[in-house]
Amino acid sequence: MSKSCNNNCSFVSKEHLTPRYKTILWIALIINAGMFLVEMVAGVKGQSVSLMADAVDFLSDAGNYVITLIVLGMSLRHRAIAALVKGLSMGAVGLWILGSLAYYALQGTVPSVPIMSTVAFLALTANVISAFLLYRYREGDSNMRSVWICSRNDAVSNIAVMLAAGAVYFVGHGWPDLLVALIMAAVSLYGAWQIINAALKEIKYTKTHPHN
Repeated sequence: MSKSCNNNCSFVSKEHLTPRYKTILWIALIINAGMFLVEMVAGVKGQSVSLMADAVDFLSDAGNYVITLIVLGMSLRHRAIAALVKGLSMGAVGLWILGSLAYYALQGTVPSVPIMSTVAFLALTANVISAFLLYRYREGDSNMRSVWICSRNDAVSNIAVMLAAGAVYFVGHGWPDLLVALIMAAVSLYGAWQIINAALKEIKYTKTHPHN
């Protein structure tokens, strides 16, 4: 049965971490690792900051799933520490996006619209599948919540990249791509804050409840 601490964070017992959840995590891991390779190659070739940012996000998510699989069945404290690491890595992704955005803004490049739109649609399909599979596990401890937050954020980002591709086509300039990359950085940083905040609360909780 789930517990709560100060009505701000919910915990999941080991019994809720079923074999089905593990299978779903493995599927999501394979999808994200594959899409990282596809989007990174496409982003570099198409000179799209938003695609490269989304590719790095896919890589971060793949690492997220690996860590989650490792700590499944461990104590709440171990799962919370893993979530904290994932939150920090998500924040690092957000900062990387901001740095790349600044670089390409100075270069003044115009990304390839066909590459952006095609790959963004493929990435959206991949993320919708992952989000659909993980939806029933969106609540729980910070570790499980971090997995859901990552998939949800990615689907939103892919839609934004597709809109950016259309805007680049009409205006003939790369600023829509840069704007979407900025939004993606903000979403990543906000998601990182959510995960880190929940993880720290759970770590604090385990100090007074060491048997969880």
